[in-house]
Amino acid sequence: MKTAVIIARFQTPYLHEGHQSLINQVKGAHSKLIILLGVSPITGSRKNPYDYYTREKMIKTAHPEIIVLPISDHPNDKVWSENLDTLLKGVFTNEQFDLYGSRDSFIPFYNGKFETIELPEHGDYNATELRKQYADKVFDSNDFRAGILYAYYNQYTKVYPTVDIALFRNEKKEILLGKKVINNKWRLVGGFADPEDADYESAAKRELTEECGNLETTKMVYETSRKINDWRYRNEADKIITLLFSCDYITGEPSAQDDIAELSWFKLADLPKMIDDELISNEHIELFNLLLEKYLNK
Repeated sequence: MKTAVIIARFQTPYLHEGHQSLINQVKGAHSKLIILLGVSPITGSRKNPYDYYTREKMIKTAHPEIIVLPISDHPNDKVWSENLDTLLKGVFTNEQFDLYGSRDSFIPFYNGKFETIELPEHGDYNATELRKQYADKVFDSNDFRAGILYAYYNQYTKVYPTVDIALFRNEKKEILLGKKVINNKWRLVGGFADPEDADYESAAKRELTEECGNLETTKMVYETSRKINDWRYRNEADKIITLLFSCDYITGEPSAQDDIAELSWFKLADLPKMIDDELISNEHIELFNLLLEKYLNK
């Protein structure tokens, strides 16, 4: 008799009735069952919040007799299929396999040598909706708090991309600066890039509009990038790297918006003294020095 293989993700906080029905149905037709868990190259995402070890323990707690193995995602379906076949034949040399899947399963993407069997869904269970139901639940338990630590310590450290904008006027003799509510020093306007932004130039244009209102400017020109010693991340492993853009003012009235409390035009020639007088936000001083070197007295 062939060995059964269920290929799935089980990216849920518990094995729901659909999972249990699938496992029990396959176990009823085979004496041996293997579950291959898809492993994403991205750790700790909303679609793949649980790592392999967490899901393996969940399955083994309910079904200790089941063999659970990881199968890594791959951008090429042919290579992924070959990897899957090699894994099974490498570990279980003399066995043949039936591969089981259900809704939105691996089957359309598999082109290996083993037979695939699609099983009907058992109930209306949606893993995405189930994850959403638990996404904002807080439990008062040591296990819950330990799970949060586990999740954060097993993520890759991240770089958060931001954009800063040097808006010039009067042939680059003046620059628009802003003050934030929580920081009484002048700075470049800007903010975090969003996943919806098409590119960093679009992010810079969006941030300029969000913080300064509807202004007509020339196109964004990339100047440089720098790691920023942002106070929020100063003691964190994650860091910010900003991309500095410049553009020239055409028309419109700057209006302080979003988290900007005040906007004002300054002569570029006044910036060195403002830096000396500690009127410029510390994390942007290096960016200002670059702009001064490039545009002052040009």
